[in-house]
Amino acid sequence: MSALAAYALSLGKRVGGSDRDLSESGRLKSIGAALNCGGTRALVGYDAVVYTDAVAWNDEELRLARTVGKPVISRGKLLAEMSKNFRRTLAVCGCHGKTTCTAMLASVFFCAGKRFAAHIGGYSKQFSNFFYNGNDIFVTEACEYKKNFLHLDPDIAVVLNTDADHLECYRGAGELEECYLRFASRAQTAVVPYGSGLAASLGGEKVTFGGEGADFAAVEERCTGGRSSFVLSVRGRRAGRVCLSVYGAHNVLNALAAAAAAAAEGIGEGDIISGLEHFTGTARRMERIGRLHGAECFADYAHHPAEIAAAVKTARKMAEGRLYVVFQPHTYSRTKNLFGEFVAALSLVERLLVYRTFAAREYFDGEGSALSLAAAVRGAAYGDRAEDISEFASSAGEGDILLFLGAGDIYRIAKGIVS
Repeated sequence: MSALAAYALSLGKRVGGSDRDLSESGRLKSIGAALNCGGTRALVGYDAVVYTDAVAWNDEELRLARTVGKPVISRGKLLAEMSKNFRRTLAVCGCHGKTTCTAMLASVFFCAGKRFAAHIGGYSKQFSNFFYNGNDIFVTEACEYKKNFLHLDPDIAVVLNTDADHLECYRGAGELEECYLRFASRAQTAVVPYGSGLAASLGGEKVTFGGEGADFAAVEERCTGGRSSFVLSVRGRRAGRVCLSVYGAHNVLNALAAAAAAAAEGIGEGDIISGLEHFTGTARRMERIGRLHGAECFADYAHHPAEIAAAVKTARKMAEGRLYVVFQPHTYSRTKNLFGEFVAALSLVERLLVYRTFAAREYFDGEGSALSLAAAVRGAAYGDRAEDISEFASSAGEGDILLFLGAGDIYRIAKGIVS
């Protein structure tokens, strides 16, 4: 939402808005947005009102906007309309990795000297969450929540993975996969995981990334201190070694997907490798946030079982000593729908605190609560206060790693404890 607001401001539009938490609104205010903390009638003074799907349809401000006849537009539909201002659109979807892959593409296009805009779902260390220097290319995340990605008609569609998530919005994993196929099918070129069911089902022009045999593959992989390097193989030909500066072997796949999409857009291999190596990461993606009792502290947005497993695997490679993990579930429905997968992923952690659920748009459901999850994981502790996290972390020391996982307010809480 804030990136779309930044784009509207760059076009000279008058932009205002409201949120229940304005703690991260400084950048928008600095570039001219008028922001209020919930419950304001000021929104009716604008030509249209845009809302995120995290806001209930019967929200007080939305009801007021409709009552006075203002156009009320979803974030997904506005994103699709804004993409039409550009000659070409590259859209990145998938359960994991969207923000990183989108920011990697922005780094590649920047190194290649392209005129483009980047709409990023998190905060890139290079570009924040929005960058704009021309109307040739629009690179954006495409979110599967409530089928929002189907509003877009990209020239290049990148599908990083099709793992089950947001099942409360679908009739099951089958419908979710069908929507990924619809999204990829509408693009001129689809970039998809090698060996996936999606790659097998997809007609038309497609480029694969991943393991041996993929159009874009990584060979001679190395990992030093949690950071990976690899030789980029393009249809069996070695294009050069890529040394990533970000943590996590899973980022090799993100880099391969970005390389495949950039090549499909006509970017040369030298600029692709340079852009990937200049990529310095995004906030809350294995981000080092400081030290506590001598332990190195990292925060990661992981809120899906597969993401938790990847973050824990990365942290283990970095830790000289013990690993402490604090995990905050995000929404009751996700925890309930993927309960067994969460238990399996978290059971790999010896020192675990499950922190109270960040409910976001949902109401309490005991079956999907953090307390129920903690009770199901052998040896896990439960906490619902910042003091519980501090107490849990008090035994960590030199050589240990303290990892904060989750997409809710755990990031703000962690930074408050660590600083």
